[in-house]
Amino acid sequence: MRAPILLLPVLSLLSAVLFVHAAEAAVFPDEPESVSLDTGGLSRDSFPKGFVFGTATSAYQVEGMASKDGRGPSIWDVFVKIPGIVANNGTGEVSVDQYHRYKEDVDIMAKLNFDAYRFSISWSRIFPTGRGKVNWKGVAYYNRLINYLLKRGITPYANLYHYDLPLELEKEYKGLLSDQVVKDFADYADFCFKTFGDRVKNWMTFNEPRVVAALGYDNGFFAPGRCSKAYGNCTAGNSATEPYIAAHHLILSHAAAVQRYREKYQEKQKGRIGILLDFVWYEPLTRSKADNYAAQRARDFHVGWFLHPIVYGEYPRTIQEIVGDRLPKFTKEEVKMVKGSMDFVGINEYTAYYMYDPHQPKPKVLGYQQDWNAGFAYAKNGVPIGPRAYSYWLYNVPWGLYKALIYIKKHYGNPTVILSENGMDDPGNVTLSKGLHDTTRINFYKGYLTQLKKAVDEGANVVGYFAWSLLDNFEWRLGYTSRFGIVYVDFTNLKRYPKMSAYWFKRLLQRNKH
Repeated sequence: MRAPILLLPVLSLLSAVLFVHAAEAAVFPDEPESVSLDTGGLSRDSFPKGFVFGTATSAYQVEGMASKDGRGPSIWDVFVKIPGIVANNGTGEVSVDQYHRYKEDVDIMAKLNFDAYRFSISWSRIFPTGRGKVNWKGVAYYNRLINYLLKRGITPYANLYHYDLPLELEKEYKGLLSDQVVKDFADYADFCFKTFGDRVKNWMTFNEPRVVAALGYDNGFFAPGRCSKAYGNCTAGNSATEPYIAAHHLILSHAAAVQRYREKYQEKQKGRIGILLDFVWYEPLTRSKADNYAAQRARDFHVGWFLHPIVYGEYPRTIQEIVGDRLPKFTKEEVKMVKGSMDFVGINEYTAYYMYDPHQPKPKVLGYQQDWNAGFAYAKNGVPIGPRAYSYWLYNVPWGLYKALIYIKKHYGNPTVILSENGMDDPGNVTLSKGLHDTTRINFYKGYLTQLKKAVDEGANVVGYFAWSLLDNFEWRLGYTSRFGIVYVDFTNLKRYPKMSAYWFKRLLQRNKH
């Protein structure tokens, strides 16, 4: 799930009541006749043949069983226990219990006409200490999930890392700050390819490595919670160097895993492998040269930080010039391994911001976010960039998606792209009836899919779209106070209720029977 960086006609009361009543009947009702599920002219036929539609989740956010069936702790299991870190002291111990309820969840996807499911594998569920001894109960769980997905006609998309480094590796050698992580990650990936690759043909190494590096090591907002004192409430860290070291090791870990896959498995298993990057579209606040440069710096430090090395074998020039000696260097051998190390790139895109040149002197304490030398604005001449969702960082700006996809097409050789996350949230305390009646989310999806189609029509090589998220779930620092799902989860009894947006997708994705 993306992390922060620092209208349909209103239903009559009667139809809303009908909708809730139908959902509460714990059946899978057809959408009530009186509910308008206007897809805005969009359908499967609006997109190229074979275009994949799916939903996404991540292990720690949905599985539960965090300290059971042999799973070892990850850095997040410790981080969430720090008082005040997670809203209402929420944890992933039980979450929405997909570990036991996966069949029900897969059945829901199948009934909503989705093609694919993007889930993540918990590294410490497979290797409780990060390497060595295998937890076969964990392996059995992922085998059950994968087999049931295939049984229901849903294609598995497996992501190997979603923020959850095994705690033992953090304790032993400071995790991502050590180059030892490169081999350990490649060995873990190798085991997954060997064990699941006969059935999984779509692999992703890391979800949002930029968020891992920036929020984990620049402001300490995410695990392992490291930063310079000036930029967060951290007990250790260095915002000037550690984000760049962590990012460097993430890139090398990704490339080492891809190398293993290509050398040992790809030819036989006939799958593909990529990485998932978050991208916020940065629009210059004014037409001034200074604001244009600020927006470009933001793009380079955001998506370019990872995509540039993978496509071109080096960090963007902007980053090299600004960060200087604090930026790690790739050896010639590493450049060979990193350059071209993706068959596709996943882009997680939610929002857009205006950027401006703040005209400020160099900060006394250096840090990754300071290196951008760019100011964020959420409105222009008093007009917000878009309506805000529940999360403070998330504005509904569909044209930002279009611009982001065209930018990647133009600057990175039009790679194969999967739009791997997109969605919006409501507050966690929304009632069942209000939660199911999510017309704002329908508007959000309609707007973004319309702009996605526009980018595809203009030649952007996008081959799939994944809605975040299938279920309301554990939303990191927000705990259970934020709901991104197209399926409402009652957090008291974990019952699932498809929202109106779920039925909207069902209609959008219906296959015309010829």
